[in-house]
Amino acid sequence: MLPDPEKEEIKRLKKKLKQQEKKNVEIRDQMAVQRTIFANERTLMAYLRTSIALLAGGIAAIKLSQHKYMGIIGFLLLTLGGGLIIYSFHRYFKKQKLIKRQQKEFTQTSHHHAAIHEKEASRYGNSD
Repeated sequence: MLPDPEKEEIKRLKKKLKQQEKKNVEIRDQMAVQRTIFANERTLMAYLRTSIALLAGGIAAIKLSQHKYMGIIGFLLLTLGGGLIIYSFHRYFKKQKLIKRQQKEFTQTSHHHAAIHEKEASRYGNSD
């Protein structure tokens, strides 16, 4: 049997650990939101990089070739690159809006799990 000061110390450490775990869950949730936002931004940059390459290819095809077909291909590439820019920004803002809406609707549940655990433990006469 442990002396009372040791029991109190263990109880205090368990309580401190439980509080730190709650903070960790909240931090992990916030970091997940940030990762999602950054992933959306990386996707936008990938679309823009591709559209710039299409625009450059279109300009090169128009300026550097004397063939009629290359001019048509160049204009198609310019149109495709411009359309991709418009689509990429549309997609980015749509996803950003969805992320923000879900972030507002998000509710922390870690404290609910802790309360359930405490009630279950007390039913069996355990105290953590």
